Amino acid sequence: MDNSVGHKGNILIVDDTPENLQVLSATLTDSGYKVRGVINGKMALRAARSAQPDLILLDIRMPDINGYQVCEQLKADSTTLGIPVIFISASDEVLDKVKAFQVGGVDYVTKPFHVEEVLARVEHQLTIKRLQKQLIAQNQQLQEEIVERKKAEEAAAAASKAKTEFLANMSHELRTPLNAILGFTQVMMRDSMLSSDQAENLRIINRSGEHLLALINDVLELSKIESGAVSLDESSFDFYRLLDGLEEMFQIKAERKRLEMRLIVPPEVPQYIRTDEKKLRSCLINLLGNAIKFTQYGSITLRVNVASENNFSLHKQSCRLEFEVEDTGVGIAPEEIDSLFDAFVQTESGKKSAEGTGLGLTITRKFVQLLGGNISVSSVLSKGTVFKFDIKISLAKAMEITPQPRQRVIGLESKQITHRILVVDDNRENRLLLFKLLQPIGFEVQEAENGQQAISLWESWQPHLIWMDTRMPLMDGLQATKCIRNLEKQRKKNQLQQEMSGRKFSLSNTSFSVPHTIIIALTASAFEEKQEEFLAIGCDDFLRKPFQEKVIFEKIAHYLGILYVYEDLPQIDNIFYRKRYSISQKPDSFFLPLLAKVPQNWVIQLHQAASELNEELIFQLIEELPADSATLIDALRDLLNDFRLDIIVRITKSFLK
Repeated sequence: MDNSVGHKGNILIVDDTPENLQVLSATLTDSGYKVRGVINGKMALRAARSAQPDLILLDIRMPDINGYQVCEQLKADSTTLGIPVIFISASDEVLDKVKAFQVGGVDYVTKPFHVEEVLARVEHQLTIKRLQKQLIAQNQQLQEEIVERKKAEEAAAAASKAKTEFLANMSHELRTPLNAILGFTQVMMRDSMLSSDQAENLRIINRSGEHLLALINDVLELSKIESGAVSLDESSFDFYRLLDGLEEMFQIKAERKRLEMRLIVPPEVPQYIRTDEKKLRSCLINLLGNAIKFTQYGSITLRVNVASENNFSLHKQSCRLEFEVEDTGVGIAPEEIDSLFDAFVQTESGKKSAEGTGLGLTITRKFVQLLGGNISVSSVLSKGTVFKFDIKISLAKAMEITPQPRQRVIGLESKQITHRILVVDDNRENRLLLFKLLQPIGFEVQEAENGQQAISLWESWQPHLIWMDTRMPLMDGLQATKCIRNLEKQRKKNQLQQEMSGRKFSLSNTSFSVPHTIIIALTASAFEEKQEEFLAIGCDDFLRKPFQEKVIFEKIAHYLGILYVYEDLPQIDNIFYRKRYSISQKPDSFFLPLLAKVPQNWVIQLHQAASELNEELIFQLIEELPADSATLIDALRDLLNDFRLDIIVRITKSFLK
């Protein structure tokens, strides 16, 4: 029966007394119920099964089958099981009431009844039924949601697994060739016949490659950044050196596109600071790299200032630094600004350039936030873009920044046994790299290109140490390591059995008798969670590609007790200082704050004189400067004496813009 429109519910009344039927029918109908009445149990069963009512009012004493039997049959039928039954009886005996509830009744009304009582009990039971239906519906919905959520979780887990596998493969594919690039750069730098220019070029290649590696690591760990697993790694460092290194790195790129590169750092900006140097450097390189990429004409400017609200003084322990990267490039459309920092989103200009992943600005914003600041952008199409961000820094002292002595391994100390080292890698360049690093030092080195060859060489050659790549065809490094460890256990077991049987254990060549071969895993994976896997299988240590030669030699010394012969290298700080402050090599950031202290009209005259190659007028203008401008006077005299009027033109033009 339909109870959705026009009435409060469908009621079936079962009573062999017509008067009771009439009274109940009239009362319930007036109260808004739709009522059907039958006079015996068989009719009640047929009516309940043909059109299920919402509730049954059931008399107990009836001629054919009594109410108890009717209720039992209703409850035995799955189609009528859920219909609530209220018994109506003239008996007020407790046993009758008990039996009514035992057979499935939900309530009991004694005759003669009051219609208000019957109505109240009917409404109460229908309310319960309605709530039960709602609860069942909600439970069903909840179960469906649980099922859907489980499916979503399984899909997310599958996607996460696919992402992890993709990142692991991407990590390997990117870091493996980069290992060769950085490694062979280090090998070439060992050549004593290099000129100073060649050595400097190699240092730039190596420094740029290391930064590329840092960026690759950042991209591969984007998921860790988003989950909050990346933290600050603060250290004290020379901030000026970081800035000048960036200027040196991007000056070449700017000159290639005939752009003007400017770095403006006023004197009050502290030289020694404490923050996460790697993350700050990454932010600046991302922004400067974008500025150069999207600028075809004009200039790129990096400004650094102490935040004005700090009232900065050297007595304070911390302050905020403000950075601006301004370009005169293509600009960004207003509708693209809001999504600019979203992952994998590129502007139209970015898409046209066909470069990048759309992750640089996302990572930059995350890093700026970790550094305690915020980043913003303003732009005008076809005119340029300005990125601004600030960070919180602590002040550091020069004494906190202790330069490590620069040394390079050139050989082995005398009176040491010759150690055998096995290099296992399917990549020929990587094998060759380690061979060229280790063999000239005095190690015996052999190579294997897969795990099976490694096991064979281990058995025949007994190396003291194995550099074991983890990903190789036929048999990977982890399988090979596990096999070698099992063979070691078996050999020790055989030795013990021979000793226990009274026979002294020996090998045909006792120099090969090594109880434990050091195995160091080489992995191009960026996922640190694999460390436990390496150690559990039997590796003594692991190292990530690309590696530095210094770390390779340190690991060998640590595990084999090697003593090296070193040569001292020039200190980078001294090279850097000479490069920064030598004649003609002072960066724009040195001159611009000094020019800001002299009258602008004087700078205009200097610019005109340099443009016209009027050395005599330049000399006169320099002589006009007051004594408190001694630093600027000396620097300009150096440029004039070195005939670098082009630099005077550039810095004065840069200042006047």
